[in-house]
Amino acid sequence: MNDPVRKRRGLGRSTVFDVAKLAQTSAISVSRYFKEPDRVSQETRDRIKRAIDQLGYIRNEAAGGLASTQGRIVGAIVPSVSNSIFAETIQGLSTTLSQHNYQLLLATHDYSIETEEKVVRAFLGWSPRALVLTGADHSAATETLLAGLQIPVIETWDIRPERPYPQIGFSHIATGRDMTLYLHGQGYRRIVYVDSGIGSDFRARKRAQGYEETMRQLGLRPDIVQASVTAPLDAGGQVFSEQMARAERPDALFFANDNMAAGAIYEAARLGIRIPEQCAVAGFGDFPFSEKLMPALTTIRVPRYDIGRLAAQAILQRLGEVDEGAAPPALAPLPYELIARASA
Repeated sequence: MNDPVRKRRGLGRSTVFDVAKLAQTSAISVSRYFKEPDRVSQETRDRIKRAIDQLGYIRNEAAGGLASTQGRIVGAIVPSVSNSIFAETIQGLSTTLSQHNYQLLLATHDYSIETEEKVVRAFLGWSPRALVLTGADHSAATETLLAGLQIPVIETWDIRPERPYPQIGFSHIATGRDMTLYLHGQGYRRIVYVDSGIGSDFRARKRAQGYEETMRQLGLRPDIVQASVTAPLDAGGQVFSEQMARAERPDALFFANDNMAAGAIYEAARLGIRIPEQCAVAGFGDFPFSEKLMPALTTIRVPRYDIGRLAAQAILQRLGEVDEGAAPPALAPLPYELIARASA
């Protein structure tokens, strides 16, 4: 081949030769940059780094061990695996993909878009057939990487019509709106939204947006507080205690997730405060324990498993593994359900 600049099959990605050409060095030096950086001068390393960033180059980890640069791997990135709300999505993905002999490569980013960027780079190094992301908020570098791919990219757990990728999810703004309307309909007026306090929990911010817009439409003053600790049970208990110490207590606390709401219910029992008589509590997610709490938690039930299942179907359709029509519409919001229980 006379032209050394070529793309990896199926991914549309730059090669080591592209990096070498842009960095005005040899492919061997680029290879050493990754394997033995101390053998490359600082000036050359700087040029290679700039070229890598400019091209969005991903090192092909699979090339050395596989005859083909693409196997039957689908990469999926979720915020956490300790949270059952994402565990069910993972199960839906894995079960559906395995029926067509695809394997799921899984990683977490712990609500950090910087970590997500690193994971995306690592995943692409293994030449996956498709990529599944959680949400639609990514770093600029991740957006550049995604824009250059020629494999299916699916965004889950949100619906953002302006995005260029198929999405399997629902409107978090709508869930925030619906819970606020429900609490208002129950007679509560001093309704506080308790944010998770996690900087990159963008979906919790969207629920807060729905809450705030609805409160203003109802002629009420929105009040959003941030949890100061990240352990959700502790965060919920701390916020509840702080809110109950206010001169004007809230009528209801709408928590960003059920874990925090559970912490509030435990703290209420410790303080001897009756729920919902003295303060209602609501959450989001309908975790397995939510109906077991005393009182049982009012919350939003979302289609956790179906998000994974339908995302897998969308991938399989785009890879030609299933007939068109078997996959969901690209931007059809999935249904969710407000579960009214004794806490609100």
